[in-house]
Amino acid sequence: VGEGVVYLDMPEGQIEIGIERLHLEQDAGKSIHDQHPNMSFVDLNRSGVALMEIVSKPDLRSSEEAKVYLAKLRTILRYLGTCDGNMEQGSMRADVNVSVRRPGGEFGTRCEIKNVNSIRFAGQAIEYEARRQIDILEDGGSIDQETRLFDPKLGETRSMRSKEEAHDYRYFPDPDLLPLEFDDAFVAELGKHLPELPDEKQARFIADYGVTAYDAMVLTLDRETADYFEACVAFGGSKRDGKAVANILNADVAAFANSQGLAVWETHLQPAQIAGLVDLIAGGTISSKGGKDVLQILIAEEPEGDPAEIVERRGLKQVTDLGAIEKIVDDIIAANPDQV
Repeated sequence: VGEGVVYLDMPEGQIEIGIERLHLEQDAGKSIHDQHPNMSFVDLNRSGVALMEIVSKPDLRSSEEAKVYLAKLRTILRYLGTCDGNMEQGSMRADVNVSVRRPGGEFGTRCEIKNVNSIRFAGQAIEYEARRQIDILEDGGSIDQETRLFDPKLGETRSMRSKEEAHDYRYFPDPDLLPLEFDDAFVAELGKHLPELPDEKQARFIADYGVTAYDAMVLTLDRETADYFEACVAFGGSKRDGKAVANILNADVAAFANSQGLAVWETHLQPAQIAGLVDLIAGGTISSKGGKDVLQILIAEEPEGDPAEIVERRGLKQVTDLGAIEKIVDDIIAANPDQV
């Protein structure tokens, strides 16, 4: 299949990255180049496992766009349940094709970079390879089409082999594999069973919960966090202010989760606790500052505590009765006549 589009939200606006095609293959194994200075190894544990290769069109213009694209693609695959997207473990891999050109010029000769097993390394490999090619061209040289290896320890690429043309691969149709043709009705039926994808979920969160575009993006980075957010909003059959829930999750809870190396939904904090905290703030029982204090108690002291019970027991209710405040002031003045 082919002719798809992935939308990326970049600082300068949304851009489209075309998908040339998606085709099925069998995994031949995983090459390992960083275990020995002079030898490469082959991990055959995944040999014969079905995989799909996604070929993107040459629409990416920077290492930053490439990193955002890989992250977005990984999020989509995780939403679909296709794979866990762990590049370090080989369940998702990326080969990077890099070429340079002057503004308005034709595409240059590209080099394919292997051994890119993280999004961060993909960015480093692209930056190094682009600079290498520019230096060669500015010195009057030419770029050889080749396959190169990225060395994550040195942050450099080095030549592996000259790049073969299509005929060098000796492709031929397998007579045992018959063509598969799917009619529009079959494809439409499959579409009905697809989960809500990140872009759709972001748009719904903005429309239904009134969260900012940034909060919607953060909350939908993985399916579990999005589900956790909605569980907090709707806990107990109520519909809370989505912005208030998002503020707590994306700030204090996210900070705690990051310090533990966890996602927001993986912490011990339950939707009932977040919902109770939001209700106390919304009802004026505690202030926003008080809410932060209660959250810290839930994090560090009473992981299974009930926010309302904590507020009551620790006397954390904020006083909003003007008469009560005036009485407190009067009592303080009466008790300290020499200070007035």
